[in-house]
Amino acid sequence: MKDTKTPHRRPAHLTSQQASKAGAPADKAHVPLERRIGEVIKHLRLEANLTIADLSSGAGLSSPMLSRIENGMAMASLDSLERLCDALGIGMADLFQQTDKKGGMAQLLKRNEQMDVVRVGTKFGYTYRLLSYDKGPRKIFEPFFVEMDKKSQSYPRFAHPGTEFIYMLQGRVEYRFGDNTYLLEPGDAFTFSGGVVHGPERLLDDRAKFLAIIFYAE
Repeated sequence: MKDTKTPHRRPAHLTSQQASKAGAPADKAHVPLERRIGEVIKHLRLEANLTIADLSSGAGLSSPMLSRIENGMAMASLDSLERLCDALGIGMADLFQQTDKKGGMAQLLKRNEQMDVVRVGTKFGYTYRLLSYDKGPRKIFEPFFVEMDKKSQSYPRFAHPGTEFIYMLQGRVEYRFGDNTYLLEPGDAFTFSGGVVHGPERLLDDRAKFLAIIFYAE
């Protein structure tokens, strides 16, 4: 249900804390290599239920030196890293692969942070709440919480790129997809190609609420 011509209100300026909640990626590029290596070694040691004394003994290092390596305060030599890997039962390649893992992202939008946006259906009495802000160079998906009621006597039609998924939360809707009409009831899940003309045909109850998620092709 996308309206490429109707812009929606952009989120207000975010503080650094809000930006973190809104999906800032965990960028490891600025983290020193010795710290990243130390974090991986410590994680692997704890995962293997080894103490610092256990691992340092197995790798032929002193406990204080291993502690400094794990805390990113010292860079281990290649020989020391090789001995640490042997003691942990992994290869050097495994260690550096884990060190180079890219950070992921997470986004939490509290209810009062979610935006009401303007789309094609707005003038027909629909309300749309955008549930995620995609800050990347291109959109991967758009999730909406949609409400409609019987104040609307006519229904818009939509067509857009990608695939759309609808999950009904409340109310019953006859929904048109191309030449076919489907009855959507609470708990129903409906997936379809966004490029085919679609949209509600008739609202059978006073109000309907559903989640609509548009997935765009890579």
